[in-house]
Amino acid sequence: MDSLSSKPNHVRSISLPGRSHPTTQRVEEELNKLKSLEVSAAPAAVSNGLIGLEKLYKCIDDLLNLPQILQALSQSLNAKWLDDLLDKSVRLLDLCGTVRELVSQCKENVRDLQSSLRRRKGDSTTDDSVERFTSFSKKIKRDAKRSVSTLKQMDQETAVLVLLDADQDTVAVIRALKEANAVCLSTFQMLLTFLCVPLLKPKPSKWSLLSRLVQKERIASEYHEENMSFETRLETFKAYLDSFEDGLEATFRCLIRSRSSLLNISSS
Repeated sequence: MDSLSSKPNHVRSISLPGRSHPTTQRVEEELNKLKSLEVSAAPAAVSNGLIGLEKLYKCIDDLLNLPQILQALSQSLNAKWLDDLLDKSVRLLDLCGTVRELVSQCKENVRDLQSSLRRRKGDSTTDDSVERFTSFSKKIKRDAKRSVSTLKQMDQETAVLVLLDADQDTVAVIRALKEANAVCLSTFQMLLTFLCVPLLKPKPSKWSLLSRLVQKERIASEYHEENMSFETRLETFKAYLDSFEDGLEATFRCLIRSRSSLLNISSS
């Protein structure tokens, strides 16, 4: 099994205080929805994960700003948990930025290839564009694997809840934040796995689609039929990237708000 598709460690279910409060109920509901998602490279799972992250972090921000929760957290005798979460928040923001950049680079390369394919009549640059796209896809896979290694390390750290000399409210909220970070990492891993799925796949006992593109003048009619199919796949792939880009932007904003709330707690 490819290491990119391995599932991150699960974290324990939370038990938030004041469970009847609408905010704590929403946090639990959104966490449960995200944890129920099957980790895969399916674009629908990635999109649902990003949408769920935005909802979850908005609920957590509301939770962190509840007067009783804010008071409990600011009065905690042990600030180590806060330093840890602030450190994780910076690393999550950096990681989200890295994933956004990879998606943006993918979109740019897809647009370049689409433009070249539209001009393909008598234009030898099509071959070069396909080769560049294939080379870039390999680079994306290498970059994604490095990012997944970072994800796995962070996931192991996130899954461990240090026992604190603190009240029940504080411990429960910290656990909720750690679970939110864990599902965020899981969603990023799904997206990176999706980016590693090649669009140009070799076929057994036949020329690969890439070979047919390069040798198009010798198999014009066959090329036309398969290339149109490839163009359709490119368009679909770009639509997914557009959706992911929007979802990552929303997630990035939510992570910034979450970090801001933690900084407010540390200064109170």
